[in-house]
Amino acid sequence: MNYLTLENVTKSYGEKTLFRNVNLQVHKGQKVALIAKNGSGKTTLMKVVAGQEPGEGENSKVQLRRDVRVGYLPQDPEFYHAHNALEAVFDSDSETIRTIRRYELAILHPDQEAELQAALSRMDDLKAWDFESKVKEILFKLNITNLEQSVTTLSGGQKKRIALAKLLIEDPEFLILDEPTNHLDLDMIEWLEGYLSQPNLTLFMVTHDRYFMERICDTIFELDRGELYKYTGGYSDFLEKKALRMENEGIELDKTQKVFKKELEWMRRSPKARTTKANARIERFNEIEEKASKRIEKDEIQIDLKGQRLGGKILELHYISKAYGSLKIVDNFHYKFKKGERVGIVGKNGVGKSTLLHMLNGDERPDTGRIVAGETVVIGYYTQEGMNLGGSDKRAIDFIKDIAEYIPLEKGQKLTAAALLERFLFTRDQQQVYISQLSGGERRRLYLLSILMRNPNFLILDEPTNDLDVITLNILEEWLLEFPGCVVIVSHDRFLLDKLCDHLFIFEGNGQIKDFNGRYMDYRATQQELEREQRQAVKPTEEKPRTEQVRTESGLTSKEKNELKKLEREIGELEERKSKIHEKFAQASLGLTEIEKLSNELRQVETSLEEKEMRWMELSDK
Repeated sequence: MNYLTLENVTKSYGEKTLFRNVNLQVHKGQKVALIAKNGSGKTTLMKVVAGQEPGEGENSKVQLRRDVRVGYLPQDPEFYHAHNALEAVFDSDSETIRTIRRYELAILHPDQEAELQAALSRMDDLKAWDFESKVKEILFKLNITNLEQSVTTLSGGQKKRIALAKLLIEDPEFLILDEPTNHLDLDMIEWLEGYLSQPNLTLFMVTHDRYFMERICDTIFELDRGELYKYTGGYSDFLEKKALRMENEGIELDKTQKVFKKELEWMRRSPKARTTKANARIERFNEIEEKASKRIEKDEIQIDLKGQRLGGKILELHYISKAYGSLKIVDNFHYKFKKGERVGIVGKNGVGKSTLLHMLNGDERPDTGRIVAGETVVIGYYTQEGMNLGGSDKRAIDFIKDIAEYIPLEKGQKLTAAALLERFLFTRDQQQVYISQLSGGERRRLYLLSILMRNPNFLILDEPTNDLDVITLNILEEWLLEFPGCVVIVSHDRFLLDKLCDHLFIFEGNGQIKDFNGRYMDYRATQQELEREQRQAVKPTEEKPRTEQVRTESGLTSKEKNELKKLEREIGELEERKSKIHEKFAQASLGLTEIEKLSNELRQVETSLEEKEMRWMELSDK
């Protein structure tokens, strides 16, 4: 069954044509990814597919099957300003979803007993408990807990997760997703990967997560120089088939250029009087000339900066500890970096990864222990806070010249700022563009260049892949593989971690950091095996005989159903208390005694919350 058809679709902005006469089809059950360089029109094509923008061109056709439920996740979602998170998530025409929203709101206000009973009764009438369990799972996995927070106060990442939750709750058959893994941590990405792998779902998405594509997609389209190319298979198949296409294009271009030279000689020798046959040959010459002038672009970031020498001592962490009150971030961690190491740092949001990076860079000091840097170490720190680039009223070329007019290369040569920008894929015209007008990917390239111009030999990279397209990611990775110094990376990009990193620092919580010798997927395999063993160890306990009770349509006994409702109220109250404690931590006037008191209370709340959530998940699985 065909869900989507595009025929002869063109899209232009002014004189710039993003794509011309594009054709594609998506059938039921297909999982399709779209790949393109930043600025080439992939988000525009997504909007055309989703019906957000019209297609152009003679005989163009954009057709979505009418009897199919379609869901669209934009790159930057927006919500009605008067809504809170709960209202945004459950903003739907579905009566079942509206009823669940009423029930969730009643749980947040347990003092309104009449409203809670009415909501419970309506949930029973619609037999909505199974669906409500699915909703709970989605909210839990995407870490959407503060449902009463106004959408106007949400960060871009929170908005993206709420928009994704809303989409999944609406349960569409055909999902159109623009960067669905942005702002998700690794656990969320792996859960979403499993969710979207369901065979009954049809996908058309833009993503830079290459493992995501490899594991989910069966078809990849590439938008390249305004044309659309189709590849069957996952990401590894795409790489193989694209390399073959580029090779064939090179051979064909070489043949065409040879024919062009012969035809050019004929044109120069040919008399002015033209026969019909000669005119036909002239027309053919014009066609060949157009093909022969075509360039096969092989964009490569060329970096041959003169690397500073690293001595025997690099960076040593001597049993360092860091805590805020009783909240431990790093506890007695010891490590000595060696030449050429590439270390990945992983862990859930909020466990202290950025704090460790700040300490490595010298921005923060450990409470105990010490960090000793070698005399030859020059650190380059790529951080999210540095992306303001010193204001947006400068041109790219001026921003780089403020750092240095030129830089030294190997063998005593020099490179001007303009030439260096060209090596970072900024043409002479783009160098004159103001920073405020650059795309997210271009700003990240410029920021990385500004760090490299200081000639570091120890790179610290905090989420360097955000907003970068797949092509630029591959180029950056290849360069980092050749970087002669040390690299420390915090990233949610599993492909990048596996490709670059020899071993990992795993933040396990409560200040514990595990040094894992291996790649990220090795670590995940180890964790999954451990989880299987733990489940099998508790299985006999779970199989103890129990007294039979009358079960409701939800699959729970009446006692279990009441327990589930009570747990939901208690979890909501604990989440609210946790949020208030975090708000108090942000107060600048907070004293040490109050910090310790709040830290103890936070630990108790989190312990209780974890126990109740585990029991809630156990009941929900029934």
